[in-house]
Amino acid sequence: MGGHILIIDDEEGIRFSLQGILEDEGHEVLGAANGDEGLEMIEADRPEIVFLDIWMPGMDGLAVLERIKELQKDLPVIMISGHGTIETAVRALKKGAFDFIEKPLSLEKVVVSTRNALEVARLIRENEALKTRLSDDHPSRLTGESPAISQLNDVISRVAPTEAWVLITGENGTGKEIVARSIHHQSKRSDKPLVAVNCAAIPEELIESELFGHEKGAFTGADKAQAGKFELADGGTLFLDEIGDMSLKTQAKILRILQEQRFERVGGRKTMEVDVRVIAATNKDLLTEIENGAFREDLYYRLKVFPLEVPPLRERANDVPMLIRDFMASLSRQHGFKPLKFDDEALAALSAYAWPGNVRELKNFVERMFIMYAGETVSPDMLPPEFRAAAKIAPAREQAETAPAEAQAASTPVEALIANGPSDLKQARAEFEAMFLESKLREFEGNVSQLAKAVGMERSSLYRKLKAYDIQVD
Repeated sequence: MGGHILIIDDEEGIRFSLQGILEDEGHEVLGAANGDEGLEMIEADRPEIVFLDIWMPGMDGLAVLERIKELQKDLPVIMISGHGTIETAVRALKKGAFDFIEKPLSLEKVVVSTRNALEVARLIRENEALKTRLSDDHPSRLTGESPAISQLNDVISRVAPTEAWVLITGENGTGKEIVARSIHHQSKRSDKPLVAVNCAAIPEELIESELFGHEKGAFTGADKAQAGKFELADGGTLFLDEIGDMSLKTQAKILRILQEQRFERVGGRKTMEVDVRVIAATNKDLLTEIENGAFREDLYYRLKVFPLEVPPLRERANDVPMLIRDFMASLSRQHGFKPLKFDDEALAALSAYAWPGNVRELKNFVERMFIMYAGETVSPDMLPPEFRAAAKIAPAREQAETAPAEAQAASTPVEALIANGPSDLKQARAEFEAMFLESKLREFEGNVSQLAKAVGMERSSLYRKLKAYDIQVD
């Protein structure tokens, strides 16, 4: 996908040729003939990157650069000059320029610099969005008040401001990436990129290119040079997720880079130096992996400067209601619907469930219930069977079928309910409603549409009600 680019240069020929190069790469390009015009376009059009000539009549490029940084400090600016000197390039970079290209412009240099600048711009946007979300929802702490999560939050607040590398362990779905983002957000590098890499999702033959970058022609299909994740994370944090899924060959290369903070792109000879803080995560027992010869012991101890274990949700069950409220509030804001509520009995049932998929499973469940029941209050009878089973709650229909003989022998459904002795009015109402709907469904020979019309309910709402009461529809 192309970027939105502005060229500020007083030479029409340069603007025309540069615009042609960039448009051939799929970018949308605007041009300005001087600094004042360019500054106005930056405020009006919000480009993603700017190409800026240094030598222009009136306000020169360095002065324009200063104004740009006042307007939009994170906007990548690539300086271009036909009278380039080392001194001028250094001054431009010190003032915040992203790159410096001499005229006549090199096609390859323009393309590579543009791609890298757009990638940095994208990472900055993602980082800003993350900081906004964290500021809105618990900026410094993970959701929960259980002893396990309170202790984890306290440890995060202690390690985050340091430069210590962190190894996060825990089951799938416990929120290891959230912990990594929380550490970065509270660190001294929070204004720099946080670059995440899922080591398990990248094919073995591409992982070196993904991490270290590659030069044009380094392998089949490498028609362009590309910066790697280490390079993009320079000055910030690199999050290596599922580190236990790396091959031994890649582990060896990672270890060297982690020790030296220096590397070469695939197919390149130039040695690059970076300054990154590494946070790694895995759901595997790395000591067992080491015993099995699948993970390097030296890499393990290099990463494990500060270990953190994220507890499974079953060990922090009293955090479930708070997590549900947070997820529900987020979904309500996102979709503009009324939030879904769970009554106390339903929350107790959900807290009793083991959640084998941990917080990720809980989040998916809340979203599913939100879609089905937005604006309603969920009672235990509306929960799926696995949650009722965890809390030993039988559906109303099943409760009615297993009532004592004297209750079933009563002359009317109401008398049966009274004889059965429901625990409260709410349970009695639910049991009677289940029997009433089942009776009416038989009366209408299984026609849900006729039943919905007869009882004054929306057909979709009636279907959900029948499902909650475990009433089969043919």
